[in-house]
Amino acid sequence: MALTLYVDTARWRAHHKHVQEQFPGLVPVCKGNGYGFGHERLAEEATRLGSDVLAVGTTYEAARIKDWFSGDLLVLTPYRRGEEPVPLPDRVIRSVSSIDGVYGLVGARVVIEVMSSMKRHGISEQDLPQLHAAIENVRLEGFAIHLPLDRTDGSDAVEEVIGWMDRLRAARLPLHTMFVSHLKAEDLARLQQQFPQTRFRARIGTRLWLGDHEATEYRGAVLDVTRVAKGDRFGYRQQKTASDGFLVVVAGGTSHGVGLEAPKALHGVMPRAKGVARAGLATVNRNLSPFVWDGKQRWFAEPPHMQVSILFVPAEAAEPKVGEELVAHLRHTTTQFDRLVDR
Repeated sequence: MALTLYVDTARWRAHHKHVQEQFPGLVPVCKGNGYGFGHERLAEEATRLGSDVLAVGTTYEAARIKDWFSGDLLVLTPYRRGEEPVPLPDRVIRSVSSIDGVYGLVGARVVIEVMSSMKRHGISEQDLPQLHAAIENVRLEGFAIHLPLDRTDGSDAVEEVIGWMDRLRAARLPLHTMFVSHLKAEDLARLQQQFPQTRFRARIGTRLWLGDHEATEYRGAVLDVTRVAKGDRFGYRQQKTASDGFLVVVAGGTSHGVGLEAPKALHGVMPRAKGVARAGLATVNRNLSPFVWDGKQRWFAEPPHMQVSILFVPAEAAEPKVGEELVAHLRHTTTQFDRLVDR
């Protein structure tokens, strides 16, 4: 009995090919928990796509993935002097976001990140005059720019990239390759047309692996079902049931990421109102679970346990049976499945 990730493999891979066709020179990204699929699986899929480079989050991830992917590995976290050394093969490319970082990687393959409107990390325009000397002792694989997802000021992503291309060109720095993130296919085509001598390579993770929501589905197996009457006590905290119904024990708990949720940016009045409503219900121990039964998302009877969750299903709903599976609306990047089934 398990929390299972079901994958419509043919559909999932068809989506990968579609994204690859939209973004020539695509660099797949495999970081964190492998977008819910695991590093080994995504390394295999990147190989299937014929990718020559796979982007990973950290040097530790690169050390794990190197045995599953034979091409180049691009580490996205910038190098910092004093970081713990991790033994890596020469085919690993390090990102750097400072002049000091470039000087600290003598002989290494590097991609230099420029500061975008994300304002997360990157070299500044003022750093450019110092780059000439710094890059003499490294193998420069190109520059990179990481763009924001939303542009609430109405600015144009392409214009931001063009601005940096012009600055780099004015500084007489090599522009053979530019790695970009969070651009549309038509944006990439515009840039490639304007700068034909530069190869633009889109680093894509979420859109590639999770872009087709219908290709994957989590399901938790029902382990036990207990009929209860209003007022019956149950669970660790011996709370009382509010009405007649069923306590349903389903595979999937905190160790799987059930009940854990990354903060979301809320835009608009309605999403904020719903967020306030959910917070209010949580103060009286009413939390909606990700599990769906009989057409409705069901409430947690109590906070999820380590490997299972206990749900309350009211008496008027169909009675779940042991061995049946409940669809679970879970976020891939925070979920760890027990098994993955291709179908």
